[in-house]
Amino acid sequence: MPELPEVEWGRRLALATALGRRIERVKVAADPIVFAGLSPRRLARALEGATVIGAHRLGKYLWLELDRTPHVVLHLGMTGGLHTPTRRFLPLASGIKEPLTRWPPRFSKLQMIFGETLNRKIRGGDEGEEGDEGDEGDERDIGARHQLVLADARRLARVRLVDAPLEVPPLSRLGPDLLNERLSFAAFAERLFRRRGMVKGVLLDQAFLAGAGNWIADEVLYQSRLDPRRPVQTLSREETKRLYAKLYRVVSFAVSVQADKTRFPKSWLFHRRWGRVDGAVTSNGQAIEHIVVAGRSTAFVPSVQR
Repeated sequence: MPELPEVEWGRRLALATALGRRIERVKVAADPIVFAGLSPRRLARALEGATVIGAHRLGKYLWLELDRTPHVVLHLGMTGGLHTPTRRFLPLASGIKEPLTRWPPRFSKLQMIFGETLNRKIRGGDEGEEGDEGDEGDERDIGARHQLVLADARRLARVRLVDAPLEVPPLSRLGPDLLNERLSFAAFAERLFRRRGMVKGVLLDQAFLAGAGNWIADEVLYQSRLDPRRPVQTLSREETKRLYAKLYRVVSFAVSVQADKTRFPKSWLFHRRWGRVDGAVTSNGQAIEHIVVAGRSTAFVPSVQR
């Protein structure tokens, strides 16, 4: 499943592609699962003619803010991604990057085609943010470059129309964002120790902190040297400090390299956690075991994580 770094990459791609542009045309696949009963006609009518004035993210959700309501909220599901004709596929950290060989890509669910930039109040990112292409290049190819597609082979992505995304579920139930709302150590510890259960389960709880998923939780616990089955109430102050530091470090680093797994440190468990391979070891030669924790497949290193 795309986790915070991958979804943030998608948000920045959307920002670079659509910010300040009018949605000229919308193509919607007839998929009642992805669109949760929202008809293609209703979605197209809601979006066509609106101007994108912001691109936002909270945890694993992102949404395009329009100059009128409703706004469009996206969740990428397990394998969904955002695409443009001139930018690579969303680099799912656990997946294989494939070249963009056809347009629109296979399994397209929602395609938005944008027009010229309009002079509207815009929101959603700092000026000069990484990934913002602006209006560089030949103006003749604007129609080709300024398109955004949501594609999803497994149909677990979701698209909704919402007037106030932060005020209604599911976004209203999420905890502080791991990238944009960093807690102090004291606030983190207080929030952590209000919870019961295994530490991995708490990290996966989006009401605790929004954005971590399975690979982030495994990586953070490995780097923190904590067994994923440890009850949170048994963590010492020093262990809690390690968990706090590694959690924010892993997320911020993955975002800084645009969720590109080839740029993750070679020492990360990430590179060796996939596939339940017998005899898998870390870069230091330590045995990796696979178990189920909090209902999720979990990779951990018993000789390190206590």
